[in-house]
Amino acid sequence: MTVRLKIKEVAEEQNLDIAKLSRRADVAYATVYKAWHNQLTDKGVGIFTLAKIAKALGVRVVDLIVEEDRLALRFATA
Repeated sequence: MTVRLKIKEVAEEQNLDIAKLSRRADVAYATVYKAWHNQLTDKGVGIFTLAKIAKALGVRVVDLIVEEDRLALRFATA
């Protein structure tokens, strides 16, 4: 089971790009960029940062998290 963030999808529904979301959330552009593109390191995004992004988007933190089963995805695309 893997986890990904759906920040991009939620932000685009609100016509926000990375720069606008970064300013609205008061989070560094580079951090929002990495979360937006799911280019997270083993450190990931801290819960406080994720909470700031969620608040800026007007959603709950849990609304930004998607669990994916890589094995199921592999069979679905085969």
